[in-house]
Amino acid sequence: MWVRGIAGLVLCVVGAVWIFQGAGVLHGSFMTGRSQYVVLGVVAVVLGAALLGWAARVRQRRMESAS
Repeated sequence: MWVRGIAGLVLCVVGAVWIFQGAGVLHGSFMTGRSQYVVLGVVAVVLGAALLGWAARVRQRRMESAS
């Protein structure tokens, strides 16, 4: 459960960095200004959010069954 949450959080953070680099907001990388990294960043954020949601649902089910 916590592995999914950590992986989801990492994907969201990495995806946000890719979005900002691809959009040219963050400089200093070969990714700066390349639009394909904006798309990859959005995909990473969506996958990360899905993992976070999955981890939250699993945690909620475990807490309900323990009660």
